[in-house]
Amino acid sequence: MWTGFQPLTFQRDGVALFARQGGPTASGREPLLLLHGHPQTMAMWHRVAPVLAQTRRVVLMDLRGYGDSDRPPAGEGSAAYAKREMALDAVALMRSLGHERFAVLAHDRGARVAHRLALDHPAAVTRLMLLDIAPTLAMYEGTTEAFARGYWHWFFLIQPAPRPERFIEADPLAYLREGMGRAGDFFQPEAWAEYERCIARPGSAAGICGDYRAGAGIDLDHDRADRAAGRRVTAPLRVLWGADGVVGRCFDPLALWRDAADNVSGRAVDSGHYIAEQAADVVLAEAAEFFFEDL
Repeated sequence: MWTGFQPLTFQRDGVALFARQGGPTASGREPLLLLHGHPQTMAMWHRVAPVLAQTRRVVLMDLRGYGDSDRPPAGEGSAAYAKREMALDAVALMRSLGHERFAVLAHDRGARVAHRLALDHPAAVTRLMLLDIAPTLAMYEGTTEAFARGYWHWFFLIQPAPRPERFIEADPLAYLREGMGRAGDFFQPEAWAEYERCIARPGSAAGICGDYRAGAGIDLDHDRADRAAGRRVTAPLRVLWGADGVVGRCFDPLALWRDAADNVSGRAVDSGHYIAEQAADVVLAEAAEFFFEDL
């Protein structure tokens, strides 16, 4: 899947983060950072990244707790998995590669990291495209029975430790299948094998739960503080969501993002949640318009 991409491991505050980079280094265009979702790895971008890397530098990172990155102890309030910490991981990685400014394409949990990245580091993020999410605070505040049933894992994973960890560790591959909703046969075998390999790594259950507990706790504190201070995303933002997905059925993503950002465009696409794998051509077409409009 990764012909032409160089693997690398980056350390921040004792946490090893696995990444890959590829594409021209002197294209004259800002690099593009790709961030994956739960319960996946950077492998979710295998249909998208090689095409994007034809025209500019592309960097992919496994979020802490996922893939081949470390799974640090969550700590008090799961602070180690706050999206603010994950955003710092991303900024430090990109700066280590010589990229002070960059664009971001992100899905699911990675898109929540990208949202925080754009809020905390506005000088670094030039523009961002987020796949199949609405703002975390708005989703929790707007939770309905339909959403709770569709996104049952949000409420399962935040239960006190070690309750969900025990269930996941008892059969991590079963959790993977359930967590991805038996989404369909559009997953490539090579990518699915990566998801299976990585979720079976020791500490994966604790990392995933740390991510979601932070999302329901410290991340909401940060989001509320931003809202009270009037802080908004100022970088151009494109949002795509699956017409067959839970987010689009339960929320109005475009309206919610316009409440949180200054320059928003977006639409539903013919897909479920896993847009980059189910509708890669759509993601590439949108990226060509949104990220590469300087061509």
